[in-house]
Amino acid sequence: MTTKLIIKYLLSALIITLVSETVKRSDKAGALIAALPFVSIITLFWVYYESDPATRDQKTADHMWYIFWYVLPTLPMFLLFPAMQRAWGFYGAVGGSAVLTIVLFAVLKTIAGRFGLAL
Repeated sequence: MTTKLIIKYLLSALIITLVSETVKRSDKAGALIAALPFVSIITLFWVYYESDPATRDQKTADHMWYIFWYVLPTLPMFLLFPAMQRAWGFYGAVGGSAVLTIVLFAVLKTIAGRFGLAL
């Protein structure tokens, strides 16, 4: 295993641990940290530094462009999860959230295609 890969694993674990430990103390603070685009920003740096210098600007710009579009169909899940959990329990809400997000991804892809966006 390379040093870069080990660093990637450690950073990922650090973020997840930071969020889960913060949630134990404050739901709001944990949610704020989780909502920050740490994963996107860290990935952006890795993509930039590991890409061919001739294509890295386009690669990072494309990465951020797609993140914007792919975040949109996940937003309703955050809003609806509490209601689904009350109705179906935790595991039902997780499953319902997954199904909802997949359906919304398909809807987004269809709508975007009509406007010439290839997602």
